[in-house]
Amino acid sequence: MTRQATASCILRAPAKPARSACAWIVRAGRSAGRPVDALMDFGLRRMPEGATVRETPRLETAWVLLGGRARISLGGAEVAVSRDSLFDAGPFVLHAAAGEPFAVTAGRGGCEWAIVTTPNPRQRGARLYRPEDVAAEDRGAGLAQGACRRLVRTVFDHSTRPDSNLVIGEVVNFPGRWSTYPPHHHAQPEIYHYRFTLPQGYGHAEVGEDVYKVRNGDTCVIPGGLDHSQVSAPGYGMYYLWIIRHLPRRPYRGFTFTPAHQWLLDPQQQGWSPAGLSA
Repeated sequence: MTRQATASCILRAPAKPARSACAWIVRAGRSAGRPVDALMDFGLRRMPEGATVRETPRLETAWVLLGGRARISLGGAEVAVSRDSLFDAGPFVLHAAAGEPFAVTAGRGGCEWAIVTTPNPRQRGARLYRPEDVAAEDRGAGLAQGACRRLVRTVFDHSTRPDSNLVIGEVVNFPGRWSTYPPHHHAQPEIYHYRFTLPQGYGHAEVGEDVYKVRNGDTCVIPGGLDHSQVSAPGYGMYYLWIIRHLPRRPYRGFTFTPAHQWLLDPQQQGWSPAGLSA
């Protein structure tokens, strides 16, 4: 089943995806039922223990390990990868160009991957990014009474992978706090995929003037040019994978804050707090 909101911004994967096949949630292109074109395909692949996928992609391809254990064969080498927590462990990301073969074999207990593909005739050189390659940036500390502190892991962007058409990263949103804050926008389309520390966890996503309730496993397509921001419900840590697609001759190099809220970036302006009450 697919849950859709205005302008197809919020999507949910099929409840029972085909065994070991990729369940595509976002497809590139524009149609009557898909008015937002993300310029990329995005889906989830759950692999049972022992299953192997051998692929020579036709498009630029990234596999992000969401959980479990696997072995990756790439460029004549085999590497064991594992991830027990999206919140406490950094990512393994397999990034391959069109025509670069690789294989993934699920380990004990199986594994789950987020997969993104997009056309790119320029990219060369497959790579496996490991947790030690990805710094966790502590953002928002000391601002807005701590209400927007979060961890940001940028796997690669235009500065580190200029031949890619993608930017890939993760955010660990602390319970009851905001991220992507102050709100910002950029010309390029973006995809968010959400997970929570408990299955009943939830949060809210702002996309332009619309606000959507997001739940475990939801995916949000953000059209270029719209302000966006996120908040998680108290008690629930919120993770989201974020993927930006560069535009032709206009790569993503950063974002623009919403001017009305930019004052919150000044540590000397913490905002209103109730008189007579301590934090």
